[in-house]
Amino acid sequence: MVNLLAKYRCSVCNYIYDEKNEDQNFGDLPDSWNCPVCGAPKSAFVAEGVSKGDESIETNVAEKIIEQLVAFGVTHVYGIPGESNLPLLNAIRKNDNIDFILTRHEETAAFMASAHGKITGKLGVCMSIAGPGATNLITGLMDSATDRSPVLALVGQVAEVYLGSEAFQEISQISLFRPFAEYAETVARANQAMKLTMMAAKYALKKPGLSVLSCPTDVLADKLDDLIIDPSKRIFGSESVSAEQDIQKAADLINRCNRTVIFGGWGSRFSGELLMELSKKLKAPIATTSRAKGVVHETSQYSLGVLGSIGTKYAAKAIRDCDLIIIIGSGFRQANLVSPGVKFVQIDKDPTRIGKTFDVDVGLVGDGHRVLEKLVPLIEEKEENEDFLFQVFDMKLRHMEELEKESKDFSVPINPGFVIQALRRHLDHDAIITVDVGDHTYWFYKKFLCEGHRPYLNANMASMGFALPAALAAKLDFPDRQVVCVAGDGGFGMLMADFTTAVREKLNIIAIVFNDSVLKNIKKELVRDGYPIFGVEFPNPNFAQFAESCGGFGIRVTTPDKLDEALQNAIRSGKPSIVEILVDPDKTAASTKKVD
Repeated sequence: MVNLLAKYRCSVCNYIYDEKNEDQNFGDLPDSWNCPVCGAPKSAFVAEGVSKGDESIETNVAEKIIEQLVAFGVTHVYGIPGESNLPLLNAIRKNDNIDFILTRHEETAAFMASAHGKITGKLGVCMSIAGPGATNLITGLMDSATDRSPVLALVGQVAEVYLGSEAFQEISQISLFRPFAEYAETVARANQAMKLTMMAAKYALKKPGLSVLSCPTDVLADKLDDLIIDPSKRIFGSESVSAEQDIQKAADLINRCNRTVIFGGWGSRFSGELLMELSKKLKAPIATTSRAKGVVHETSQYSLGVLGSIGTKYAAKAIRDCDLIIIIGSGFRQANLVSPGVKFVQIDKDPTRIGKTFDVDVGLVGDGHRVLEKLVPLIEEKEENEDFLFQVFDMKLRHMEELEKESKDFSVPINPGFVIQALRRHLDHDAIITVDVGDHTYWFYKKFLCEGHRPYLNANMASMGFALPAALAAKLDFPDRQVVCVAGDGGFGMLMADFTTAVREKLNIIAIVFNDSVLKNIKKELVRDGYPIFGVEFPNPNFAQFAESCGGFGIRVTTPDKLDEALQNAIRSGKPSIVEILVDPDKTAASTKKVD
């Protein structure tokens, strides 16, 4: 056994206990021993460095980081291996409680981690090498940062001894990530690893948002035998709510108004039943953000669907005509739709978001669900205000008639609205639907009525490419539920190589690809702004044949009469599937008119 002759530093006064100059090893000192300078206990000392040759220590830094993540309940790490993160890869291989999911691109890995965080509320973890691996993570990590999804990125780095010397693939990772990360630090020494991993996970989960650990490969290989930190002793809930008098003040205001609209955001995603109870008491319509779509069944009497540019006209009508808006868990970007004199009650766990861009009459700080539990019993039953709701419900009825008409539109090229209604016919009501960004996003959010379905999208960054990685993560988390990716050919084409990840991992997702060989949303914007149509059209591969070549199921649909059968076959195949649908390249969701 190698004699360590290590040094130990007092974390209180920085006194160094040097085994070379002492008569006994630090580990042999009695637990009652104190620092001779400041009197700190032995437990306050940290090792200054541990020799890689110490045969008494069987684990290294990478293995301890992975063990600590397992203690947080992490079951998957998504990413791409390489020289600078091989100790992490090997640590995952050796640990039976966690799996490595190899992706084709680091952006996929980051999107998967973010989607996992959104869908489960638990920590998503991705991994990359130094240099280009780190930069390739950025788009997916921005989804975590802006949509507040808990993610930890383990970023391999060149050896610590070479940092600052312009080494191969060296970049300043902390400078790169810190502007949008809640926490970003370098594991520069072995004895930092457990503390920094705990801090990174804590910030990611409780802010929530993105944490980044830059991990030099030589430090990852250093010996370490520190104990795993118990998360229950370090991470605690923030479940406080506003005082009873503030909740009563909100109830009094609500009870005085008679044209109320309820607006549910991401912070209301677990509160569907409470929203419906509040709605029934007030006879008040409910609109949601795109992220909260499906929190209430959109076929219910008072549901208005989504508010905003990808939402319904009757949701906007209700907002314009109301006298009070109750906002739960949203920053409410649609304040420009509101008429003068409207009152606001805003509920959010983040006090900085309450009244951030508009005046609020009553602000309630706390988790939306817990605040509603206290608020709803104080609300008085009301009669339906027919004058307020008549036009709203009339617009909703005409919208439903339009959906029914589109469900029977057998025109060629295929109407994208026909595709949306076909999906409604075939998807399970508990299906998870991941939605990419493009013209199809408008079709989906305006015209797909959720009845238990839960859609997810890249909301604040609106990045193309999100839907396929998100579907992969969702299927790993919920293997028994139907998982459907809804994408345009542009967004799907960005990361379509990771369809092979679905095949390798036996993830029988269904990718619905709206193929129109054009970036239709950009085409629409060119026309709107008076530009010639240029730079938005491209030839596509046969996506169905691509699926087959990967080992999945693929089918191309060119006429609407074949779509129902195609969807049934994809569902029954039990394989990762692509249903490629040749849709009308000129029909847009905003008006359902041609854009020539």
